[in-house]
Amino acid sequence: MSPVGTGALLGLLGGTGLAVLVLLSPWRRTPDLTARVAPYLRAAGPRAGDWWREPLRSTGTAVAARLGPGRVVAERLAVLDPGGDAEAEAAQHRAEQVLWAVAGAVLAVLLARVAAGLPPLAVLALLVSGGAGGALARGELLARRVRVRRGEIAADLPDVAELLALSVGAGENVVAALERVSAGSGPLCAQLRHSLGRVRTGTPLLDALVDLAGRWGVAPFTRLVDGIAVAVESGSPLAEVLRAQAADAREAERRRLLETGGRREVQMMVPVVFGVLPVTVVFAVFPGLAQLQLG
Repeated sequence: MSPVGTGALLGLLGGTGLAVLVLLSPWRRTPDLTARVAPYLRAAGPRAGDWWREPLRSTGTAVAARLGPGRVVAERLAVLDPGGDAEAEAAQHRAEQVLWAVAGAVLAVLLARVAAGLPPLAVLALLVSGGAGGALARGELLARRVRVRRGEIAADLPDVAELLALSVGAGENVVAALERVSAGSGPLCAQLRHSLGRVRTGTPLLDALVDLAGRWGVAPFTRLVDGIAVAVESGSPLAEVLRAQAADAREAERRRLLETGGRREVQMMVPVVFGVLPVTVVFAVFPGLAQLQLG
């Protein structure tokens, strides 16, 4: 970037900062008559000059949702590692987001260096977009890992529910059945072992299971925990309840597989429509065009 462009960019940044300081200064924070009267009247619609506020608010909400507030990040990390230190892992995730944002900004600077001659405003927009894109990419990576883990839990749930029903039907209580089932492999068994560890330290079994279901957010497992709670409190036959919940979990897994297969079919059409079909048309049309040119 030329010295003139660098000076213009620095001047733009300095002017923007000065404008923000002036607009947010204390003597400009006095509420107007509408703001003072609005709490005592019914909500009024947006003013004509505020057409830009709603798109800006929607954009900010969407970006915050993708980045994830602290509570959402802690919940996502708890799904991946139930026994870890939530605060330390959340701080590490934020640090990684900062590093990814810096990497995105550096990549944007390199791109601006390659595409020489860009105006300062475009360079600034490219820099902000690179930083925000890096942070959003790290948040999306975490969200994708959580979705994969929840899918693995939903896939393991029918077998676990069947084994629980068999153990309870054989005469074991709920805790013994859970200990027997949690000896297996898989993320569901691992998190059940963690919950049983809490039970051994004094946490009631139903409270540990309800907390686990709330942290996961997997609907079939939540229904399974609700069925166990109702059966334990009302004295219903627990084995029958577990068999019914296992059948419900298998049906939910079947529906999920059908939905996934439907999405895969649509995705498989993309290379066919944009790859195979144009090549087929070219191979069909090109010989005729060549023949016409020779004629």
